[in-house]
Amino acid sequence: MNWRDIDTVLLDMDGTLLDLHFDNFFWLHHLPRRYSEINDISIELASQRLNDRYEEIRGSLDWYCLDYWREQLQLDIVALKREIFHLIAVRPHVEAFLAALQTQGKQVILVTNAHRDSLELKMEKIDLRPWFNALVVSHDYRQPKESQAFWQQLQAEHSFDAERTLFVDDTEAILASAERFGIGHLLTLSQPDSQAALRQGLRYPQIHHFDEIMPVLPASTAR
Repeated sequence: MNWRDIDTVLLDMDGTLLDLHFDNFFWLHHLPRRYSEINDISIELASQRLNDRYEEIRGSLDWYCLDYWREQLQLDIVALKREIFHLIAVRPHVEAFLAALQTQGKQVILVTNAHRDSLELKMEKIDLRPWFNALVVSHDYRQPKESQAFWQQLQAEHSFDAERTLFVDDTEAILASAERFGIGHLLTLSQPDSQAALRQGLRYPQIHHFDEIMPVLPASTAR
């Protein structure tokens, strides 16, 4: 990657900076189990009901909204997430990568569809906030990253040259939205969930870990 062509770096959180295993385990295993216990139904029925709800709103802002799920399920989602707090983990080489970006003087912005309560929970475990110029939650714009309106509001609030911007995300639909907006450099991850297999047949260029694109100091300033 030619870092001289990049001024701004936009980074997703879950599955990009943080291991997606926490989220996958919560929504596919922990929440169904706790939902079945609280409602005194079988785990199979709980999983079916939740999966049906997931599919109804996948890709919308509600899909990512903890307030929505709290109201729909009558459960304290943040409290249930805290039960598996220990599974929150940063992906390899992330902090070194963020430090390198800071040394290079890039504008670095976290852009996440995660609810702000989820962001705060994860930053409580692994505080990456000092490495960023800004942390943007799509709920603040009332639009998910899948929407062009999200990117329009992001650029209006944080001025950046789209052609000289790198965006890294693990979701192809979101990368496609960024591509339509004109983001010039797009990357995805081959293994967002450390407990899942490497993904194949991805549409966008992929990396396994951030050490593969680590910025280096120019020879004139390196020590």
